[in-house]
Order: sequence, then C-alpha cells, then structure tokens
Amino acid sequence: MLNGCGGDAPKEVEGPPSNPLLQPRNFTETAPDTFVARLETTKGVIRIQVVREWSPLGADRFYNLVRAGYYDGVTFHRVIDGFMAEFGIQGDPWVNAAWRQATMQDEPVRKPNTRGRVSYSKSEPDTRTVQVFINTDENRSLDGQGFSPFGEVVEGMDVADALYSGYGESPTRGGEGVYAAMAIARGDEYLNEEFPLLDRILRAVVEASGG
Repeated sequence: MLNGCGGDAPKEVEGPPSNPLLQPRNFTETAPDTFVARLETTKGVIRIQVVREWSPLGADRFYNLVRAGYYDGVTFHRVIDGFMAEFGIQGDPWVNAAWRQATMQDEPVRKPNTRGRVSYSKSEPDTRTVQVFINTDENRSLDGQGFSPFGEVVEGMDVADALYSGYGESPTRGGEGVYAAMAIARGDEYLNEEFPLLDRILRAVVEASGG
C-alpha cells in the first residue's frame, strides 16, 4: 500500500455499471393488453402491434425486452426470402449466455402464422427465449409445430421484405448463412466479421399501448 503525505485519500476506481440485460429474472412486468413496438432498422421502420391475449408469455417477454433496449443493435441474422426474417441474438455474448436458460413454456397457437405475424423461434418444445421472427409468407405449417404468434406487423412489411437475405440458411440447414450457436457464443465479433451486410435494428421502442 502506498502512503501519501497529506491531501485526500485516493478514491476507489469504480468499474462500469452492471448491464441490466444480464439479469433476466428482473424482466417481469406485465405487458398492456395491446401495444405497438417501433423497430427502426437499417432499411426503414417496422411497427409491430402486440396483442397479449394471443400469447401472454410471449407478449410480456417482448414488452420487457423492447423497453430495456435488448433489441437495439441486433441483426436480422436469418432472412429467408418467402419465409421469414429472424432477429434476437445480442452482440454481447455475456447477454446471450444469460438468456439461454430463460425459457418460456409453449402457449396455444391462437392465431395462424400468416404473412406479417410475429412469433418466437424455438428448437424444441418450451425453449422460447429472445429470438423472434416475422413471417414473410403464409406459414400455416408452423401452427402445428407450436409457433404461437404474439403480434403482427401493421406497418413496414415492405421493409421486412427488403431485409438483406443474401447469406441464406444456416450451415445446420445446408446453407452458408449465420451459424446461430457461433453468433450466440461470439456475438458481433462473429457477425460483423463474417456477415457484414446483415441489416440491423438500430433502435426498438414501445410507441403506444392500450389496456
């Protein structure tokens, strides 16, 4: 320990504040009956109207994540023409790790996966977390697989259609696009290096709510 002669004692250096996105257990607010989320993307604005009655757990999760800024800066990492545009992998690997176990139970499919509807992605039953996709076609085949829409695009489907899709499907599906497991583990380091043309959400906000 260094001793000084006179003067004020040195102050401790404070580290950066803890990232609230690392604490999924704190994201527990109940969403309004309906609300509109505005996604400002690199291609334009997409507005999603969320209806809590369709998927209460999904609506609550999306409401909390949007309000906390979770989706700010995330890429549309899987865009397949005539199928979907998916987003939700954070650029910070620590945040991705924190949310991997924050799964939600599946909910009844109350509305079909028609063009413009928005649902959570999942790999197995009861594995929904933070990744979301916009149906860019009539994908009713997903209804029987338990993908439950929680909202729908009310403005900006032309923007969703224009999102960069040139990388195609992931290697696990026979393509050369984003490998989701690698994106989760490495975040933006991987995405920016390997897939620089991906479009992004610049900012997501809850614009209006009711109920």
